[in-house]
Amino acid sequence: MAKKSRLHIPRPTARPGDEPDFSYLDLSPAGAVDKPSVAARVRDIEYLSSGLVRVLDEDHTATGPWNPDLDPEKLQIALRWMLLNRVFDKRMWQIQRQGRISFYMEALGEEAISIAQGMALRHGDMCFPSYRNQGLFMYRGMKLVDMMCQCLSNTRDMCKGRQLPIMYHSKSGNVFSISGNLATQYPHAVGWAMASAIKGEDNIAASWVGDGSTAEADFHHALTFAAIYQAPVILNVVNNQWAISSFQGTAGGDRRAFAARGLGLGIPGIRVDGNDLLAVYSVTVWAADRARRGGGPTLIEHVTYRGGAHSTSDDPSKYRPKDEWEHFPLGDPIERLKQHLINEGHWSDAKHEALVDELTDEVLAAWKEAQKYGTMNEGPFLNPETMFDDVYADPPQRLKSQRRRMLEIEQNGGEK
Repeated sequence: MAKKSRLHIPRPTARPGDEPDFSYLDLSPAGAVDKPSVAARVRDIEYLSSGLVRVLDEDHTATGPWNPDLDPEKLQIALRWMLLNRVFDKRMWQIQRQGRISFYMEALGEEAISIAQGMALRHGDMCFPSYRNQGLFMYRGMKLVDMMCQCLSNTRDMCKGRQLPIMYHSKSGNVFSISGNLATQYPHAVGWAMASAIKGEDNIAASWVGDGSTAEADFHHALTFAAIYQAPVILNVVNNQWAISSFQGTAGGDRRAFAARGLGLGIPGIRVDGNDLLAVYSVTVWAADRARRGGGPTLIEHVTYRGGAHSTSDDPSKYRPKDEWEHFPLGDPIERLKQHLINEGHWSDAKHEALVDELTDEVLAAWKEAQKYGTMNEGPFLNPETMFDDVYADPPQRLKSQRRRMLEIEQNGGEK
């Protein structure tokens, strides 16, 4: 008789056609997790990596020790940024489906993370984002037109056509270039933070990866360096339950929370409701304060859900229930903040609808402007000569020769 294999194969709780099942998620009630001092020892705050920091309860009321008590105007501004992110994403997704850009990735359901953390960090802090942090770029001042032009790879493209659409960067906003190689931004963030500490500066670094990227070697290398040198950095894991078609258990999330990954190295971990803007803001302020005081790195796991496809190249109906997001127990981050403001008497459905209309017009106006600098099908197009720029201060002879040859081919109408 053949022996039964004891190999563990992680499997999601639901596949297409099944009822959505989030019973595997450990959810603490809002306000139930204690808030420690930023000077607390890691051994004394390990509970933060297994509980779930929440501020907004089921009735959208702010409660508990992590409530940051933000004034209504600041929350209205946060809601506006989150809505702008969603409206922008929706428009760009439609544009890709029309064949006017080649690729796009949206942040549907994850908007609270970029906006809350953008609010909590200082402008001098350096951000090393992932590909669903477009809200962070917006909050830090990047114009919608410039983001659209990057996706179009046109004459105003900040990357000069050398990057995949959505891989922005912002020098003025202190946001590092997005990389398509998973988790490479983590060691970069730690290195930048170490340099800041060496120079005696007060600025810190922050970086983001998805749950799937925690399986990458760069993730673990970064944690090791951050722990040894006590780098002033916030390392974020956005656990949106799915890494393309692989559910979070494939990276070990079904065994123990991602927030606990740093405990063995002496890095405190915090597990937070990623769809609760108030909670995300509060834990980020805590981690930033700890880092600035010399307390070293903090690993934050944001429990959220990827509401849409991984990208325009993905069809999530092939690997998960179509209505899974509707059953996610932590809800929609925009709807939750909206209802909180309405309950407090600082917002209304009418104001919300008017804001959506206003932002839709803003995005459409930006798209009209962006097209003036070229599209995939219509000029003006990038000058091919730019591919030789920004590589060498003094280009070697072989590149100069290739450039001359390219110009000759162009002058001959494309004939070699």
